[in-house]
Amino acid sequence: MRQAGILLHISSLPSKYGIGTLGEGAYRFADFLADSGCSIWQVLPVGPTGFGDSPYQSFSSFAGNPYFIDPDILNGWGLLTDDECRMLTVSENKNKVDYGTLYRQWRSVLALAADRFPVSDAEYEAFCCENAYWLEDYALFDAIKNELPEVSWQDWDRGLKYREAEALEAAREKHAKRIRETKILQFFFRRQWDILRSYCRERGISVMGDIPIYVAEDSADVWSVPEDFLLDRDLRPTVVAGCPPDGFSELGQLWGNPIYNWNRIMDGDGGIWKGRLRIAVSYFDMIRIDHFRAFDSYYCIQRGSDTAVDGRWEIGPGREFIDFIRREFGNIKLVAEDLGFLTDSVRDLLSYSGYPGMKVLEFGFYKGAEEYLLHNYPVNCVAYTGTHDNDTMFGHLSSLSSEEHDFALNYLGASDDTDGVQRAVRAVLGSVAKYAVIPMQDILVLGTEGRMNLPGTTGGDNWRWRMTDIPSQEVSGNFRHLCSLYGRI
Repeated sequence: MRQAGILLHISSLPSKYGIGTLGEGAYRFADFLADSGCSIWQVLPVGPTGFGDSPYQSFSSFAGNPYFIDPDILNGWGLLTDDECRMLTVSENKNKVDYGTLYRQWRSVLALAADRFPVSDAEYEAFCCENAYWLEDYALFDAIKNELPEVSWQDWDRGLKYREAEALEAAREKHAKRIRETKILQFFFRRQWDILRSYCRERGISVMGDIPIYVAEDSADVWSVPEDFLLDRDLRPTVVAGCPPDGFSELGQLWGNPIYNWNRIMDGDGGIWKGRLRIAVSYFDMIRIDHFRAFDSYYCIQRGSDTAVDGRWEIGPGREFIDFIRREFGNIKLVAEDLGFLTDSVRDLLSYSGYPGMKVLEFGFYKGAEEYLLHNYPVNCVAYTGTHDNDTMFGHLSSLSSEEHDFALNYLGASDDTDGVQRAVRAVLGSVAKYAVIPMQDILVLGTEGRMNLPGTTGGDNWRWRMTDIPSQEVSGNFRHLCSLYGRI
């Protein structure tokens, strides 16, 4: 079955709270998706954001972002008052996430709801039991982080850093209130998420989530299972992740994430990856795995390097990892983010997995990237105009060289850039790709002001873009017409 979807992160939904939430805006957007003929809602990672507010640098691969908890729903549950909800209302910059206000105010108000929640609630107790494999460590990590917000766990006192039993127990007693609060907030997130996901399912919409290939160094993930990563005796990475120099960056990209100890993970029961996939399956109907090529071979750089120039390639777990996923999770719906420089062995691994890869039309307008042009797409792929890491299609067309720009408009049969965006959306939906997903910004024909992220940079407007309202029935009707025309309904 051919399907169509829209890429829009939770944070980008309209709301009065400075960030998109799992409340009214999410339900209205689900209705918009259904009215538009879509059956896929793609989101970015939903964990608590860390450095640079990036969803790809989270304090946990398992936890939900408390910023997404909707205060109005908590009000409906009798846990917040109208006045307390108004304390979180943001009137300015409705088209940008207000991370500063969120950081200063959000937790203290949600804590009021947590204090009023009965811990004897059977549903909450079941949640804690089912998620104990990550929740206990994350709640303790969060509590210590709250006391030492600027300090990496590697610089904590020795007992906490090395997880000595006596030190951990003392910390649990000291931070009991914060730990309880964190667990309850995670329950709030999960309860609101599950209700929204059920609403989507009733309307024939599958939620596609995202698993970043790597985890943040300063995270509960690395602190709780350091043996699953290549760390030295001081529990600091010996090598870190990145990608080599290419046409986009002569110094490469130095991401800084710790590298997995694949020998231990594959010789055991799957280690942290078993848990990461377990939680992802419980959150999402489809799962996009970021930087799939690293399962075949990954680029690593010596810790302390200033650039990624002197890195090296190492062999990844390959087919053994694919076999592990099949054995543990059956035929879950995975999408492989296979963008960038691909070798024959990466292509072989993708073929072996059977997972659909990704094709991004914007890349096809560069010389030497013809595989991303529509006429070269395989059926088993997810086709995009662009992704969260690309400029909007309008912004991209505007940035092309004169020769590339002429080719792009000619290829699309477009008269100008605005027409080019609309024809690109139409072309991707009409491609042979089994799945076609369009970023919301391209449906709205936005320029660079709608860009979600500029890779290799932090701060600025990264991860801040939001819709000010749900698009009109005219927009949904036009999109539905295209989905019907190209057999995606």
